[in-house]
Amino acid sequence: MNHIGTNIADIRETIGMTQSDLAKKIKTTQSAIARIESGRQNVSADMLKRIGKALGKNLITLSPGTVNVVINGGKKLSGTIETNTSKNGAVALLCASLLNKGTTTLHKMPRIEEVHRIIEVLESIGMRVDWNGTTVTLTPPKKYNLNNIDRVAAEKTRSIVMFIGSLMNTLDTFSLPQSGGCKLGSRTVRPHFYALENFGVNIKTTEKAFEVQVKTKKPKEIILYESGDTVTENALFAAAGRSDTTTIKYASANYMVQEVCAFLQLFGVRIEGVGTTTLTITGLSDIDQDIEYTLAEDPTDSMFFLATAIVTNSNITITRCPIEFLELELLKLEKMGFKYTKSKPYFSHNGVTKLVDITTKPSKLVALHEKIHPSVYPGLNIDNLPFFAVIATQAEGQTLIHDWVYEKRAIYFTELDKLGADTVLADPHRIYINGPTKLRATELICPPALRPATILLIGMLGASGQSVLRNIYSINRGYEKLVERLGGLGAEISYLDEF
Repeated sequence: MNHIGTNIADIRETIGMTQSDLAKKIKTTQSAIARIESGRQNVSADMLKRIGKALGKNLITLSPGTVNVVINGGKKLSGTIETNTSKNGAVALLCASLLNKGTTTLHKMPRIEEVHRIIEVLESIGMRVDWNGTTVTLTPPKKYNLNNIDRVAAEKTRSIVMFIGSLMNTLDTFSLPQSGGCKLGSRTVRPHFYALENFGVNIKTTEKAFEVQVKTKKPKEIILYESGDTVTENALFAAAGRSDTTTIKYASANYMVQEVCAFLQLFGVRIEGVGTTTLTITGLSDIDQDIEYTLAEDPTDSMFFLATAIVTNSNITITRCPIEFLELELLKLEKMGFKYTKSKPYFSHNGVTKLVDITTKPSKLVALHEKIHPSVYPGLNIDNLPFFAVIATQAEGQTLIHDWVYEKRAIYFTELDKLGADTVLADPHRIYINGPTKLRATELICPPALRPATILLIGMLGASGQSVLRNIYSINRGYEKLVERLGGLGAEISYLDEF
């Protein structure tokens, strides 16, 4: 029953349906759906038929596996697509909401796996979460109770580690499950520990948990061991929840960090240096306000459709692109021969993020002489680097991709060979890609990492014939209704009625 319930939840979330919506369709209660999805209630064949009809899936034939898609590739796309809001920004703001004793309302919340997992954890410790369309309202309890924390949900996301920076301001002792997420090699959480120990946080790591004890310190200055996004956010949460002033040096200035700063400033937290690597924060010892915030757009979502347009040689318009986090990517693409136009800039709903609309044009690409590598902002975004691997398959000459951040991610890029790419893996960090090559249809299983999985999907869109991509959970972690959005551009892509 656990397996059937999990797959019902995955399908429901993929099509953007709430438990309440499903309950209404089959004339039952939301609590009954919750029990079914958690495997705590037996389901009759008749009930499976009713649920399947509501979801548009034949659940009677359910067998071990997950959601798969079939793609008839080699088609040019056309039309307009709007950039979705940020996965990384969304999970960070959900974690930041733990600082607020008042009600937090977040608009344009993406319905993606990572968000659902964090919300499941929040609900399990006492947070009331109400969905209304794409708006999430978070109402905290008087005190969080971590005894009944949803371990299964917590273990599926690395973002759980960001609970520490927020909860340390209200709890002296607590335990969190060990975090999971993408499998990309040695992604240590120790930089989080080094940052938070400055605030008096002692974290003992057991086989299954982070055991946290807090004896408050008041640091004047913190030097981050690593300029990481989530590390910076964790330190920001810790500093925001106290009335003194803290300076964080070697901070990430990436888009999700800037979004967290914009959010915290709504409470009256003073932050100097936003967009730089030195942040000076004067926090508040008691944050208790009813606030609303609309999430900003995701540059990696814009980049997905830029790469898709290039590989399929298509003319599409991508609206609401956060240009300040795409400028270097676009410059490198320009030097490769990519042609496009962009609108005059305008602002996102938060009044901070600068946006443009980009219209792509079919282009003949030439490989860059220099290696393509990521860096912390304002360098080429670490999450955007994989898109250059699939783009390089269509560029004349040899491209060197140097993915120095993760030990295993470049290895995943060799999966493009199964689509007809010509790659040479030099070591776990460097891969040479020779192009252009004619991509061919095939059947693949998604790797357990978000960005490497998406580039296989893009490759299949550019490959003539029918491809099958199996187990797209890793893609659903970060992209909302991607199959439906691609279909709106004319892609021949659909879910397989099997598991």
